[in-house]
Amino acid sequence: MTNRERLLAVLNFQPYDRLPCVHFGFLHRTIERWRDEGHLTADEAQAAFAGDGSPGEEHVAHRLGFDFNYHTHYAPLTRLDPWFPSRVLEVLPDGKRKVLTGLGTVELNSDDNQSIPAVIDTLLKDRAAWEEQYLPKLQFSPSRVTRGVVSTGQARLAFEPEGRQYLSDPDRAEPCLLHCGTLYGGLRDMVGVEELSYLMVDDPGLFDELIDVTGELSYQCVQAALETGITPDIGHFWEDICFKNGPLINPRVFRAKVGPHYARITALLRQHGINLCSLDSDGKIDELLPIWLENGVNVMFPIEVGTWEADFTPWRHQYGRELRGVGGLDKRIFQGDYATADAEIERLKPIVELGGYLPCPDHRLPQDNRWETVQYFCDRFKATFGPG
Repeated sequence: MTNRERLLAVLNFQPYDRLPCVHFGFLHRTIERWRDEGHLTADEAQAAFAGDGSPGEEHVAHRLGFDFNYHTHYAPLTRLDPWFPSRVLEVLPDGKRKVLTGLGTVELNSDDNQSIPAVIDTLLKDRAAWEEQYLPKLQFSPSRVTRGVVSTGQARLAFEPEGRQYLSDPDRAEPCLLHCGTLYGGLRDMVGVEELSYLMVDDPGLFDELIDVTGELSYQCVQAALETGITPDIGHFWEDICFKNGPLINPRVFRAKVGPHYARITALLRQHGINLCSLDSDGKIDELLPIWLENGVNVMFPIEVGTWEADFTPWRHQYGRELRGVGGLDKRIFQGDYATADAEIERLKPIVELGGYLPCPDHRLPQDNRWETVQYFCDRFKATFGPG
C-alpha cells in the first residue's frame, strides 16, 4: 500500500498492511543539534529548515524512519492579502523589540525567546480600522487559489500548473490535505485574545462581521479550489483557540457564531467526495470538540498528551466511531532511552486497537529529542503495528 492508502484506510476503519509512522515536523534547534552531533550534514540541515512537506524535511524524516509529515497540505490564501509590511517599531533598553507583524499586531520579540512572542497591541482597534485597513485585505479573488503552494514529500509546487496536476493525480502515493482556513484563530491572531473577547460585548455587530467575513472568504477559497478538479484527501482547519484549561471563547458563542461556517465548508467538502475533515487546535479542546464534530469536523489533530493530558480513548467512548484522531504520541519519550520508546508503544497499543486513530508526535520534535531514540522508535513502531 502507499502512504496515502494507509492513511485513508486507518481513518476510515479499513484494512491496511501496516500503520504509517507519521510526524509533525522538527524545530530548527532540533535540526541544529542533530547537525552538530554529526547525524546530519550542513547541507541536509539547511534543506530541512524549509519546513512541512519540503524535500529537505522529508529527507531527514525518512532517515529517522518516518513515512510522512501529516501536516502536508495545499493552502489557498485565506488570510490577509496582502499582509501589512512588517517592521521594528522600537528597540527597548533590554534589547527586546516591538515589531509590527504582517497581521497588524505588535509583538514583543527577543533573540532568546523560544516560544510565541507576546502580542501587546493591534491596529484593529475599532470599526474604522476594520473597514479601512482590514476588510479590503479579506476579499476573495481567484489569485488566492492560484498563488497557493502544494507541499509534498518530493517538492514544493506552485498550484498552477504542477501543483494542480499533482493534486488531481488519482495514483499519487503521498497524502495531501486541503487547508480550509481558520474561522476564529486567525481573528485571535489579528485582534488578540482579550481584545476579541471584549469586542463580542462592546461591539457585537463588528464581532459578528469579523467572523462572517472570515468564514465567507474561507468558503470561497475552498469552493474555487475544488472547482479546479483537484482531489485532496482530507480537509483541514487551523485554530489554536484553547489553552491548558479550556477554550479561549465561550463554547455557546462558538457554536452559534462559528459553527455554521464549519458546517457550510464541511458540507461542500462532502459534495466533492471528501468525507474526512481534520482540525489543528492546541490546548484542552474538550468543550469545543462536540461543536466541531456536529458541524462536520471528524478528525482531531493533534491530541495533546503533555500539560493537559488529553486522551483519545474517552473521546471515542463518548462520541463513537464518527470521531477519528491523529496525534497523542508523547514526544517527551524521545528524550530517553530505548526502554522509554518501548513503553510508549505499549501505551499506544490499546488506543490503536480502537480504530480510526493514528499516533503522531504532538507538534514539532524539540531539541532535547535524541536522534537514536527517535530512530529506534520508528523501527519498533513499524514492526509492532503490522497488518491491521
